[in-house]
Amino acid sequence: MKGLVISASRTIFMVKPDAPGPGGRETLEDGGETARTQLACRIKGKVLKGGARYGKPLAPGDRVCFDVDPGHPHRGLIREVEARKNLLTRFNRQGQSSQLLAANVDLVLCVTTPVSPPFRPRFLDRVLLQADKAGIPPVIVCNKQDLCEGGRADPDTEERLQDWSRIGYPVLRVSARTGEGMDELRSYMAHRFSVLLGQSGVGKSSLINGLVPDLHIRVGSLNEKYDRGNHTTTMSVLLDIPSLGEGTGIIDTPGMRCFVPDRIQAEEIPYYMREFALLVGKCTYGLSCSHRSEPGCKILEAVSSGVIHEDRYESFLRIHDELAGLGYND
Repeated sequence: MKGLVISASRTIFMVKPDAPGPGGRETLEDGGETARTQLACRIKGKVLKGGARYGKPLAPGDRVCFDVDPGHPHRGLIREVEARKNLLTRFNRQGQSSQLLAANVDLVLCVTTPVSPPFRPRFLDRVLLQADKAGIPPVIVCNKQDLCEGGRADPDTEERLQDWSRIGYPVLRVSARTGEGMDELRSYMAHRFSVLLGQSGVGKSSLINGLVPDLHIRVGSLNEKYDRGNHTTTMSVLLDIPSLGEGTGIIDTPGMRCFVPDRIQAEEIPYYMREFALLVGKCTYGLSCSHRSEPGCKILEAVSSGVIHEDRYESFLRIHDELAGLGYND
């Protein structure tokens, strides 16, 4: 049988079988049937082909082939994972390995807030970098607009939001509490599989509750001492949203305190930062330019002229130094 991975723990993967025919039931060899509900599956054998490089070999959105346990119709063994059209990952410092976040998605929804928790543009720059590396279109969702005086964020935050928009990233200003901007968010998500990423406390669960009220996902509170969120989602899970049309789903991920880009060499970063990519190779020192102090560096000239925002350039430097220290060996 074939199916879709809904959630993934360390050893158990919840799989939703495909509908094989009328009634959505599969006839087993022994004449029994298994309902088209989720099955708790393990991997057949010790290692799934292609999964050794990851802490968990599967992610929500993966399509798999599996065998149903005839004696336990709600259990199964996964034999293989089908070819993926894309894969969103991050580097897990604790496990020192790539961490799968989502597979086969059409959109990355990068959630931030203007306040409470504080605006973190460098986190967003990292997610945007990884999304562009994976070839998945990202959309910036600035939640909690209702907390902004006059409906707009402070000047520094607004400047960064406008700059992301200028270089080609859609920016949605929404409020899960008041409903502001939610229709525009729905239009982006309709008939697509999306993955929701953001730091703890930015309101991802509230956004999902606003989209699908019947789910009643638990919403956490902010840590008053540190003005940051507490984790309420403990593992990534794929949720159907049929109200937005056939094929609409969203992968909700746990809140992240940090995001380390994965499988990107330090020297490759300019290729995946959109306003940088246009200038790669045009410096006086060509591809050998470090973009820090060399005369004739087109990226430094672009920063000086405002074509590249100073804060984006600072993100570039910080990410470069961090990835150079990781020393990926692809």
